[in-house]
Amino acid sequence: MPETKAQATVPTGFKGKTAMVTGGATGVGRAAALEFGRLGCNVAFCFVNLPGRAIRETALLTETTLAAMGTKVYADACDVRDRTQVARFVAAVQERFETIHYLVNNAGIANDGALWRLSEEDWREVIHTNLIGAHNCLATVAPLFRAQQFGKVVNVSSHQASRPGFGVTSYAASKAGLEGLTRAAAVELGPSNVNVNAVAPGFVRTERLLELPPEVIDRAKASTVLGRLAEPEDIAQVVSFLCSDEARHITGQVIVVDGGLSLEYR
Repeated sequence: MPETKAQATVPTGFKGKTAMVTGGATGVGRAAALEFGRLGCNVAFCFVNLPGRAIRETALLTETTLAAMGTKVYADACDVRDRTQVARFVAAVQERFETIHYLVNNAGIANDGALWRLSEEDWREVIHTNLIGAHNCLATVAPLFRAQQFGKVVNVSSHQASRPGFGVTSYAASKAGLEGLTRAAAVELGPSNVNVNAVAPGFVRTERLLELPPEVIDRAKASTVLGRLAEPEDIAQVVSFLCSDEARHITGQVIVVDGGLSLEYR
């Protein structure tokens, strides 16, 4: 019989492990990157420039903040919709940190508008970024996770996957698909000791949300039991918990972090 090569045991704890966060320059992605850095991980994050937003400058600020914490960090532009770019980014992360232990699929966009007004390109852009982009990253990293018999994946969904408002058909569909991907990937990767979960935030105090009119933000607060918006750190800490050793028996789940929004409190 051919000799079977024993797999190296991955040590417990966060220290020295590597986290890859997509869309890590701003918002929830930035908070997740900083949380992994605080826990002693190497951090790799990617980003893309978006019209009207200084994403590259914010990415540099995030990278600088991580480095000041003593974190080994790698950041670069990568369009998750392009499998070739994803493969190139993952290879660069491997070159610097040897492997990846945690994948956070956070990159996402929204093109809001009534479904009969959304162009095909508007729809395609959201689905390709939020759903196909997450699959591209997961499919690229999966062979690493399977080879080392260890990995944690957290997909960032949204309360709108199950509680959509008006004008979010493409976004809600992409996030509902992401939750389906979460469950299916958990089934396929579970035998390789890989956990795949999702978090579904409600309203989070990010740059994009704060661009909305004050009355909209006030309504968002009032619609939750706790009467407040989530901070990005509130979501990041759930992400890190799902990657922890304590969450080793949780997989295929969507953890709702919405301040009680889904309780239909008035």
